Amino acid sequence: PYLSPLAGRLVSSFADGVPTLGATHRALPAYSVDRVLMPRSTRLRLPAPTVAMLLAVVACSDAPEPETEPAGISYVGGEACAECHADEAALWAGSHHDLAMQEATDETVLGDFGGEAFAHRGVTTRYYRDGERFLVETEGPNGVVASFPVTHTFGIDPLQQYLVELPGGRLQAHTVAWDTRPAEAGGQRWFHLYPDEETPPGDVLHWAGPAQNWNYMCAECHSTDLRKGYDLALDTYDTQWAEIDVACEACHGPGSDHLAWAEENPDGAPDGAPVAPAGAESGRFGLTVELGDPAGGSWVMDPATGIAARSAPPTASRQIDACGKCHSRRASLLPETPPAGPLMDTHLPRTLAEGLYYADGQILDEVYVWGSFVQSAMYRAGVLCSDCHDPHSADLKAPGNGVCASCHAPDRFDVPEHHFHEAESEAAQCVSCHAPARTYMVVDPRRDHSFRVPRPDLSEALAAPDACVACHDDRSSTWAAEAVAGWYGPERRAETHYGQAIQAGRAGAAGADLGLAVLVADTVAPAIVRATAVELLAGRPGPVLGAVIPNALQDPDPLVRWAGVRAVEAIPPNDRVQPLTPLLTDPVLAVRAEAARLLAPVSRDRVNPALARILDRATSEYVESLQAALDHPSAHVSLARLRADQGRPTDAEASLALALRIGPWFIPAWVNLADLYRSQGRDVEGEALLREGIGVVGEPAPLHYALGLLLVRAGRTQEALSELEAAAELEPTEPGYPYALGVALNSEGYTDEALDVLTSALANHANDRDILFALATMHRDAGSPGEALDYARRLAGLEPQDPSIAELVTQLEAAL
Repeated sequence: PYLSPLAGRLVSSFADGVPTLGATHRALPAYSVDRVLMPRSTRLRLPAPTVAMLLAVVACSDAPEPETEPAGISYVGGEACAECHADEAALWAGSHHDLAMQEATDETVLGDFGGEAFAHRGVTTRYYRDGERFLVETEGPNGVVASFPVTHTFGIDPLQQYLVELPGGRLQAHTVAWDTRPAEAGGQRWFHLYPDEETPPGDVLHWAGPAQNWNYMCAECHSTDLRKGYDLALDTYDTQWAEIDVACEACHGPGSDHLAWAEENPDGAPDGAPVAPAGAESGRFGLTVELGDPAGGSWVMDPATGIAARSAPPTASRQIDACGKCHSRRASLLPETPPAGPLMDTHLPRTLAEGLYYADGQILDEVYVWGSFVQSAMYRAGVLCSDCHDPHSADLKAPGNGVCASCHAPDRFDVPEHHFHEAESEAAQCVSCHAPARTYMVVDPRRDHSFRVPRPDLSEALAAPDACVACHDDRSSTWAAEAVAGWYGPERRAETHYGQAIQAGRAGAAGADLGLAVLVADTVAPAIVRATAVELLAGRPGPVLGAVIPNALQDPDPLVRWAGVRAVEAIPPNDRVQPLTPLLTDPVLAVRAEAARLLAPVSRDRVNPALARILDRATSEYVESLQAALDHPSAHVSLARLRADQGRPTDAEASLALALRIGPWFIPAWVNLADLYRSQGRDVEGEALLREGIGVVGEPAPLHYALGLLLVRAGRTQEALSELEAAAELEPTEPGYPYALGVALNSEGYTDEALDVLTSALANHANDRDILFALATMHRDAGSPGEALDYARRLAGLEPQDPSIAELVTQLEAAL
């Protein structure tokens, strides 16, 4: 979760610790080194710290202990729970949680293991039986066809995968799955989870590769009381669990104290009786995790609006946090995750990152509900997961529109006068418009839980899905917007949407920074949206970001504070002490740990002994958070960055070597180690390393780029040109690659070729400041002040407050 390269930016959707098996595109790490050939100023200064911040610094003491399981309690198993909670156990039995993972038996295996062959892109897979054993015959990790034992089933509906055992305790989710839907619905067949992908041995998406590793990718959320048992020295697993599925104690926590309370109080808790065993450290009734809202309250219909409101607002997010630990796109922060505690004490959820969400927050990649639900008006109104889903069966509490009708009066909303479709038709289902589905894993539709009002008027501008044309696929969003205006009036839902600011920020449009700053300050906007806005601002340091950071660091929501801490990376290290010191004792682990990471390069003579103790403790927490992913190279790259920042290059090199040993496919490890060599004057070793990496990884554009920059530094520009050209051709969506190629071409006297490369790149990256600046200055130097002025004016329109750009425009106007 804290991957911070030694040189450049990392955007990784694989390293965040969640499965990407159903992703609609290849979810691989993409890496780009900072644009160093024509550097622009990125140093950021903050306003003076506020009084509140200074008081927080003065009040700093030891960081609070994260909430964890009380000492001495233990897991007792679901059978013990069922003795008293028979109704709940009956609802749970047969649920997706119950059947999340099972041992492979005649009763649990739904696929056809009759020996039929399934061919996919030249690879033939055969599922068959050998007595009691289930086996899969397929291309193995070394490319040789062999048979592998199936140990467990994985999932139940609408597909079932099979876990295959490999040496070293690894269980791998095979990428040929069984479609469990009825035959008339297209099911009862084998199919490949990546129908359009080549996934040869060695590819991260190959069934034996890291993306399909159950121990790292899946086990935490498909088992109860998981202990991964990874041995770094041997690169093996001894993974253990209390129960093989998502059982009672996965959500409610270990039950020994509750069981003891029940034995002491067989008739329940009489008035005045203690609600926990004597000396117990757990809560009411001996429960480790209480998922109810202590405020109580009920939903009361407002006859004026036809919408129910809670009689008492919720006072805790325990249930959302408990469900979000698995139903979110997130990274683990602890080697063994306790069920108790706030979400960001155990996990780091992703924001609305490009590639995961559309600009308006609709789901794009597999993001598992939490990130969309916390955007919703339902979440702000206090709706909990259990208001709609039975918490034990996980089924909806009522069929059709019944769930929605519990809070939205059906005589007002479940009528054609509201939805303008035939009553009781598919189109009249609330979810058809307000929670459209997107299909993952080929056959698995999942609904967007942001429960948004459709905005066809914005869909085309935001390049986002339109629920209307999802059904009316022969029509356009313009038609849909006109229809909505005709139904509800031209001003219906015409207000500004946060997606507009997010889209502008992603595109680097003129005025985007101010729009994002306004969004950050909008306390009505969802916290995940405001945190996303901070992240986008952090990509372009400047006065707007400097004004936003202090408030973000003091925001009530931990995700916004975390994003604010990340943004402080734009500030020189020794200037980070004042803004980040209060965050070292933040109540949430993710925030404390990130603050410690960013303070690692600070000179120790800037830190007094009291602060040093606090910093050391938070740094230890950060290092401990990396222990959750020692089986993934990203953790070792992050640790290497920390050690390098602490002035420990030998330790940094050792960590990067470990990263390459366990994950040679992980591009940041190669680039970071080469950059570490650069910092030590060891570019000869760095060149050899990058050339080796190009031969190892499957998509080496970042390595070609890093090698090109190394060759430029060495004065071998002609050789560098071929490497930079390879990077630009392999990854045309990354603007830094053609930019570097254009600058290098121009430096060698190939000005026309350089202008051609940069002009083509600008067609795909119209607002890229570096490309515009290069075109303006190259045309100026080539004696074309008119063309130069055109580009300079475009750049000035994007950066109206930049005096250096204004001066460039003035010079070019004078030249004309």
